[in-house]
Amino acid sequence: MKSSAKICVLGNGGFGTALAIHAHRLGHEVSLWGHDPLYTQQVAESRKNPRYLPTAILPDGLIISSEARQVLEGADLVLFAVPTQHMREVGASLKSDFPEGAPVVSCAKGMEIGTGKLPTEILEEVLGPKPSLFALSGPCHAEEVVQGKPASLVVAGKEEERLPQIQELLSGPLFRLYRNPDPLGVELGGALKNIVAIAAGIADGLELGDNAKAALLTRGLHEMAVLGVALGARWETFYGLAGMGDLITTGVSPHGRNRALGERIGRGESLEQVLASTKKVSEGVWTCKSIRERIPELGVEMPISCEVYEVLFQGKAPQEAVRSLMTRLLREEKGGDGEERGSS
Repeated sequence: MKSSAKICVLGNGGFGTALAIHAHRLGHEVSLWGHDPLYTQQVAESRKNPRYLPTAILPDGLIISSEARQVLEGADLVLFAVPTQHMREVGASLKSDFPEGAPVVSCAKGMEIGTGKLPTEILEEVLGPKPSLFALSGPCHAEEVVQGKPASLVVAGKEEERLPQIQELLSGPLFRLYRNPDPLGVELGGALKNIVAIAAGIADGLELGDNAKAALLTRGLHEMAVLGVALGARWETFYGLAGMGDLITTGVSPHGRNRALGERIGRGESLEQVLASTKKVSEGVWTCKSIRERIPELGVEMPISCEVYEVLFQGKAPQEAVRSLMTRLLREEKGGDGEERGSS
């Protein structure tokens, strides 16, 4: 990997745009791809992205195009910043243009509807075993990255020997990357925290206060770890940046899309009303649906996730969901040390 490299960012949403600006600031040759030719051309000409990241000004040297071959040719690193639900379609359409040997880093958080696949699992199915696949996750709002505010994330992958190279390539004075050999845990953390963030938003909408929100985040983190271990991930990964760190940011920040969605539902709007009013993707909605289908077969308890599912998809009143959580069987607190991992 070169100290100065050619980096292609696929996806001109908020995070993809922020990553492209960040990589350009580090001195790399950067290309940003968008799937909508007309809108991508508007972004290229105006150097603004009003639909997904209105606070950003894209530098003149950053290439912006909807021509895949133009942006992917000769790339040393590909950052795949397309929402999870569109990764399969986009990956299949661009497969023939991917550069030989370039690592591909998924920057999405979520699970695919219908399959429950995580982003790198989708890419492996679509692109085949040829490219080296990695996952980038952690507490990082695009709005703060473009403002030059500090952020720390995690890059994970099975090819541990390549992690330091990617780490060095993307790290800078205000953007610090840690490496982790547990890509499953890192991707699950990024996906599952969105469900808990919706619950935290519902609590905000109901004006339940800080005590309730702190309890939701704490027990929600335990649920994330319980499910992650059941699926084969490492317990400790969920108490790092990709788990606890990302959950804190998403659960408290006004920038958090999943928290904001939950807040509107807590105030009385339906899921359909919220989704119809925005182009931004709240991955936690579909992750919640995927996870709810798997809870019985895995034999784990996830009461917060189950209540969020009933509120989103079965019309349960948020106030009733709170009552259900608060009146569950009393028990001893376990979990931070990894004990009693099958219950919550």
